[in-house]
Amino acid sequence: MTDMLSRPGARDGGSHQALGPAQPDATAPTKPVIVSAVIGAGACLLTGLLACAAVAVVGWLAASFGGAAGAVRAGATVWLVAHKAGATFGDARLSVAPLGLTLFLAWCLYRGGRFTARVSGADETKDLALASGVLAVTYGLGALIIALLTSDGTVKVSPATAFLGAATLAIIAGTAGILVESGAASDIADATPQGLRDVIPAAAAAVLTIVAVASLLYAVLLAIHFSRVTSMLELLDAGVVGSVVLFAICLMLLPNVILYVVAFLAGPGFQLGVGTTIAPTGVDVGNLPALPLLAAVPADGATPTYLLVLTALVPLLAGVMAGFVVARRGMAAEDSDVLGWDAFALRGAIAALLAGIALMFLMLLSGGAAGPGRMAQVGVSGAIPAAGVLAAGMAIGAAITAAVVTARRPQPTE
Repeated sequence: MTDMLSRPGARDGGSHQALGPAQPDATAPTKPVIVSAVIGAGACLLTGLLACAAVAVVGWLAASFGGAAGAVRAGATVWLVAHKAGATFGDARLSVAPLGLTLFLAWCLYRGGRFTARVSGADETKDLALASGVLAVTYGLGALIIALLTSDGTVKVSPATAFLGAATLAIIAGTAGILVESGAASDIADATPQGLRDVIPAAAAAVLTIVAVASLLYAVLLAIHFSRVTSMLELLDAGVVGSVVLFAICLMLLPNVILYVVAFLAGPGFQLGVGTTIAPTGVDVGNLPALPLLAAVPADGATPTYLLVLTALVPLLAGVMAGFVVARRGMAAEDSDVLGWDAFALRGAIAALLAGIALMFLMLLSGGAAGPGRMAQVGVSGAIPAAGVLAAGMAIGAAITAAVVTARRPQPTE
């Protein structure tokens, strides 16, 4: 493994010319791996905290109560919640991670990982592992310190949860950046069996298809109920500055809502409070918070028939996309002639399974507690059955599509 990840022409004395997108010039000065990782993690910490604090301070300027210190503390609390570190406000709890902010922080960590690899010139397995570990631990310790500084008599955030959440996000996004920048990701891809290299992009295509359809459906429903959006804005009367803050909040929560629509398309649906249900079989939600994002939620009662049809068609469509990716990539491989249609059908089914697992993880991540009382339960309570339904539909579409496409390929002439 060490040999596989060692970059040619690196500091190990190799004489070949360096490969990969991130190999620094041999004469370029480098910093120690630990120093580079600490700097990268620190930059990610400051970027995320400053962005959250800026939005909170803007909101404070638009409000007529509170102080600047409280606004900064609120921004830091939201930053911690974005790492799935729940915050407690008296009897209320906030653990719904705003996934839009989480994605932004993950992007920062990815860039931080690339910076670490580029500046340190890390090229061997032990250096890459050290860079990834130091980046994650430093970022996690920063979150732990922020949790200690943020917690007071009103707000409490578990330092251990803050460390684990931040370190986990850093180990995933930061390591991806390190591997890409160092060129090790290309080596790993080359060493991966062809079948697995086809399955992963196919699973990604299936996930993106379902998310795209869910986004389109949400946009249509929001346009249909646009009068609700204007009514909510008039009710809130946030003003220009407050509207900017409200837009930022909606932007951070938009991925959560889209994942709720994914659960809706799967069948089990989602909930926006204790005892509520929003599913194709019916809606029972009652009054909702005056958040423009929620204007697309159907009214209580039966849902339109076309929504029930979508629950069957969307997984099949995603499976068809995955099957096409598996077939096209597989047939382009050198050894494709020795594989029958059944092998490609199996790859399509495996891609559907991976896509279902990914969607289950995302749906679980999107929920939590959003306040006191009925808002203590928000999200996809049936994430596992929802992912199972989606995976089954995608597997059927992917297997059939991959089998049909590859069975009709021209046979080689002898």
